[in-house]
Amino acid sequence: MQSVNSDLDLLKFPGLSETEAAQRLKREGYNELSSSRGHTIWNIAFDVVREPMFLLLVACGVIYLFLGDVHEALMLLGFVLVVMGITLYQERKTERALEALRDLSSPRALVIRDGRERRIAGREVVQGDILVVKEGDRIPADGVLLSCLSLSVDESLLTGESAPVRKSAAPCADGMGRPGGDDLPFIYSGTLAVQGQCIAEVLATGSNTELGKIGKALQDVTPEESLLQKETGRLVRHLTLLGLSLCAVVVVVYGLTRGSWLHGFLAGITLAMATLPEEFPVVLTVFLALGAWRISQKRVLTRRMPAVEALGSATVLCVDKTGTLTENRMTVHKMFAQGRYYTLENASSPGLPESFHELTEFSILASQIDPFDPMEKAIKQLGERYLAETEHLHFDWTLVHEYPLSQKLLSLSRVWKSPDGGNYIIAAKGSPEAIADLCHLDREAAAELDRHVRSLADDGLRVLGVAKAAFEPSALPAEQHDFLFEFLGLVGLADPVRASVPDSIRECRSAGVRVVMITGDYPGTARNIARQIGLAPSDDCLTGAELDAMSDEELRQRISEVNIYARVVPEQKLRLVEALKAKGEIVAMTGDGVNDAPALKSAHIGIAMGGRGTDVAREAASLVLLDDDFSSIVQALRLGRRIFDNIRKAIAYIVAIHVPIAGISLIPVLCKWPLILMPVHILFLELIIDPACSIVFENEREETDVMTRPPRNPAEPLLNTRTLAISLLQGMSVLVILLLVFLLSFNEGHGERDARALTFTTLIVANLCLILTNRSWSRTILASLKSPNPALWWVIGGTLLFLGLVLYLPLLLHLFKFDRLHPFDLWLCLAAGTFSILWFEGLKFFQGLRKSSSKR
Repeated sequence: MQSVNSDLDLLKFPGLSETEAAQRLKREGYNELSSSRGHTIWNIAFDVVREPMFLLLVACGVIYLFLGDVHEALMLLGFVLVVMGITLYQERKTERALEALRDLSSPRALVIRDGRERRIAGREVVQGDILVVKEGDRIPADGVLLSCLSLSVDESLLTGESAPVRKSAAPCADGMGRPGGDDLPFIYSGTLAVQGQCIAEVLATGSNTELGKIGKALQDVTPEESLLQKETGRLVRHLTLLGLSLCAVVVVVYGLTRGSWLHGFLAGITLAMATLPEEFPVVLTVFLALGAWRISQKRVLTRRMPAVEALGSATVLCVDKTGTLTENRMTVHKMFAQGRYYTLENASSPGLPESFHELTEFSILASQIDPFDPMEKAIKQLGERYLAETEHLHFDWTLVHEYPLSQKLLSLSRVWKSPDGGNYIIAAKGSPEAIADLCHLDREAAAELDRHVRSLADDGLRVLGVAKAAFEPSALPAEQHDFLFEFLGLVGLADPVRASVPDSIRECRSAGVRVVMITGDYPGTARNIARQIGLAPSDDCLTGAELDAMSDEELRQRISEVNIYARVVPEQKLRLVEALKAKGEIVAMTGDGVNDAPALKSAHIGIAMGGRGTDVAREAASLVLLDDDFSSIVQALRLGRRIFDNIRKAIAYIVAIHVPIAGISLIPVLCKWPLILMPVHILFLELIIDPACSIVFENEREETDVMTRPPRNPAEPLLNTRTLAISLLQGMSVLVILLLVFLLSFNEGHGERDARALTFTTLIVANLCLILTNRSWSRTILASLKSPNPALWWVIGGTLLFLGLVLYLPLLLHLFKFDRLHPFDLWLCLAAGTFSILWFEGLKFFQGLRKSSSKR
């Protein structure tokens, strides 16, 4: 049985130099496959040209040309360019956010350059690079194996075969072979390492890989239609049908009653522009993309857009202990050997008692020479501190073989050979149960060992067992069990709780989100950590063994009461997720290993660890926690609630403002009044509405109660009955005021142009008031002004500036068909526009008083 020392092999392969790698990257290009055309500014512009609103504007311009109004036609085209500019800005802002997410989510590769391991973006791998691939990694390029250890690869992407294939090393292989079959020395881009590890030399990248040859294309970020997008799509279709129906009615009524079918078409197009709900899809696209970007600023990467809206609905947060609730920064705190304990932090002498030397020696031998794992780092530091310059550190020994962890046996063994070529020495470490199994302890000895393990676990320590064995030179056995092991002792490692976790747990509790801790550690360790973070009022805990003994019905009954699960293996996480979902919970689940992938995929929100997680886990998850910190998840929950709130505010505003616009476009036609709104007026309003709904509301801060209210019901529609009713009432109140202003001014002999100017100015003021009042449905305008939103003042300032130009610049007065307004007229418009939303401000004020009195 041939084996490879993964530590020493790293020294054999210095890899490319950084300079040489940069030259090859420049010469060969990035390690990328051909993809669909980029979403350039020209692509975006072409998409804008195909928009219904753009086509309606062009139609209006053509009609004005037929009517001989060249100035109107040119002004419309000018406004079209402005609207296109705003749309392009929004789209590019969204695209830049998506590009940032693509950069973050690009696969990573571990390479050896200048003799050192470096983690780089997969697209920067070049031919000749030395790859280090470990269990759970996605392989970034085609290569030949220089060495490997128990490596199995899922090549179903290329071969269609679901079963992983074994690999074996062949450093002298000539060129790349085709995929398929066991014991081949080749690995291929896009495939997954499901077991073991290897070192490989890259032979092909990009389109020269096997994946590239068969013409497959990988997309880094694939847009996915969420429930909100589906709901909004239905709403857009219904409103579009309504708008087109009303448009047809206006054309027919105008043509029959006034005899001018061309003007009738113009009035109909104006109404279509007024009712077309083009802002809805813009709001969702911008809010979800920028929301995902904002969440990434909190060190949480969004891989699937529906997770952004699901965050606000999460009711249960299932988290791993190590590295998420704790710092994953281990130190050896307490040891047990030869019947006695030794606490390192309380030691009065800098030396380590002789009886613990052998335990430390074999703990080091059972670990990597240059460890990455925090526990192995802690063990190495222990040896460097206490065993330096002693015979217990063996820098000149040779690693012959390694028996890795397996699902059946949670221990690993490393076989060493001394320089004199004598007997083999075997060092094993792992879970105490696995070490007891390796040492074939009888029932009494196993029970005694279990008592000591529980004593260490009750102190909140993570416990490892250590054993040794000797072996005369001959063929190595296939399994660890074939050695005769001797038990040496226990190592207890402390992992401090992250300082931010207790506050984050309290924040989750106030938000109605239940936190469940799942760990592979002992119940005592789990309870100790739970008490430190304030997780649960009781120490009720279920172990993996107890889970296996329960029926699904029993588990569903207990799962609502228990927040601590210990000695749980990854495969049992899926059962916990399914049980929580069966209880109607919206589940967020964290995970990092290959075996966590099913649970991450089944959870409503799968959260993979970015620091220590595998590529398999990251691909199964909706979110990736870049810093593995629990508080980042809580920040993402907060942002998820804020994003959904702001989407609802924007949609409510859009519905509210379209009611008066549609009303004063339709009613004058039916009542044979002069037309109030024309295409140019609708365009002016679009210049306010578009940035307001997509920029102002997206920038809104969260409500003060965002993390003190229960999670949102995911079945609740975006426009629920209450939201729709209030929006329609807001719109109707503005419409009534506008009709009163028009009728009073027109009937008092002010003339059509003067009445139009007064009505339009009142509409602009009311529009700004709708923006201000919809910023918050719980705080009044005066209260919400204390919450900064720079985009708001740009929109308000720009609106007032353009309104001033329209009202007092002669050319624009003529084009808008207005008369100049006097200061008293402006005050009248300001008062009327403000009055239209006062009822909603009063409603918020009295609701606030009622809440304050109820708290007392």
